[in-house]
Amino acid sequence: MFLLMIFGSLFSVVNPFGTMPIFLGLTDGMDRAESSSVALKASLFMTVILLIAFFAGQYVLSFFGITVIALRIAGGLIIAISGFALLTGKFSQHKGIDKRVKDDAYTKEDPSVTPLSIPMLAGPGSMSFLISSYQDFPDSESHLLICAAILLVGMATYIILASSRMVNRAIGASGLRSLSRVIGFIVIAIGVQYILGATTEYVNQFLN
Repeated sequence: MFLLMIFGSLFSVVNPFGTMPIFLGLTDGMDRAESSSVALKASLFMTVILLIAFFAGQYVLSFFGITVIALRIAGGLIIAISGFALLTGKFSQHKGIDKRVKDDAYTKEDPSVTPLSIPMLAGPGSMSFLISSYQDFPDSESHLLICAAILLVGMATYIILASSRMVNRAIGASGLRSLSRVIGFIVIAIGVQYILGATTEYVNQFLN
């Protein structure tokens, strides 16, 4: 149950479905093997980045003197804003993928690192979620399960991106937009829950 909970939350924040339109544009003109290779490398890079964020994030917090509560509130805001971006169809703009970045990406032979793995897949929302999870569940068993969830999200991301052309043909652009809006609502709820939980924890600490 814990593994499924972490997987569902992280998958919703990473949201490979929101990345799918960008992936289709960047791999347009590639054959199936080439686009699958880009999907595989983007998923692998994303997985490595998220694992590093999970284990090294606490040291970054300590270095800058950032409390976990502050991180949760900031992360919750970022996650909620990402959800609103999905609802309004402005996910790529929210990730900083403007026209200039797209034009630069289209000239690259391999866009798997940027902009696909960073910032589309492994963004500040997913990183803050994992850093908070490290603090919330400090035991070794939970850490192993969270790492397993990260690996599962990486596998699911690869499958979704690699099959994006088939999915696009099956449900079309309107179907992708509808799916993104549903996921966007879930992402907003996750962000709001993070903010409420952090605020409640801060109030309890203040009162005690």
